Amino acid sequence: MAITSENELFDPAFLGRLRALFFKLRKRRQLQKKGAQASNASGFTREFKDHRQYVSGDDYRAVDWRLFARLEKLFIRIYEEVQEFHVHILVDRSLSMAEPHGAKRLSALRLAVALAYLALVSQHRVSILSFTDSLRRETQPLKGQGSIHEVLRAMAGLRFDSETNLKAALQNFRPGKDRRGIVFVISDLFGTSPGESEEALLAARSWPAETHVVHILHPEEMKPSMEGEIQLVDTETGETRRIWMTQREIDLYEKQFRDYLDQLQTSCLRRQMDYLTWSTAFSFEDLFLQLLSRGTALARG
Repeated sequence: MAITSENELFDPAFLGRLRALFFKLRKRRQLQKKGAQASNASGFTREFKDHRQYVSGDDYRAVDWRLFARLEKLFIRIYEEVQEFHVHILVDRSLSMAEPHGAKRLSALRLAVALAYLALVSQHRVSILSFTDSLRRETQPLKGQGSIHEVLRAMAGLRFDSETNLKAALQNFRPGKDRRGIVFVISDLFGTSPGESEEALLAARSWPAETHVVHILHPEEMKPSMEGEIQLVDTETGETRRIWMTQREIDLYEKQFRDYLDQLQTSCLRRQMDYLTWSTAFSFEDLFLQLLSRGTALARG
């Protein structure tokens, strides 16, 4: 399934809400910080913050001589050292992410754009990759707020049309070790069996990165409303199965699905990975803020 227009996914209203979310996060960070915060870690940039009047003992190299030429007073430039991360965003582009529930595709693409935007305006590097039965790079490492247009183009052109092999795809991912990494895996985690999800995520144990698993689901997948004789069709393989659904089967399915989610969450927590169930029934903005409030370094700047 291909995207034909960026406006279908990233209309001006969405981008406006994204900017508002960023300013809300930045204000929250500013309230948490007091003065300039230096970092001894490698891989950081210096961001201009403010001026203050020169006092005896200040380093002359910090004097803003252009300001002195205008005001004939000595002021020094204050910088804030911001650690630079490499943010890797992995998007599942298998067919089950688009059919039969297109809202999953929309949520995944918008989440990828939102994370990339936040990382770029915070002066971090961003790489976007996609996966089905293999891993594919969608962008080269990007930096700078203007790179968001390349992200938009890449996401608007992403096709959701293949079968999934979670284990093979994630095992081939190798985040770089040149700077601290943050990884976001955006997927419905549907494979050939429920156990494949947990097996695939074991690959993250070797990633030198802070890892977040965002499990994209549609409400019908968690709590189906169909009853009676039903023919199920696997959207990726075309395999069909005819079943009879009564309320008893629906209740049993819901319980097993909850157990599956609980087991995934427990497995991730055991390996120090963050796990979030992202239901398309809820507000994008609320879920996005919830994701960032769970301790990611990306939200701290």
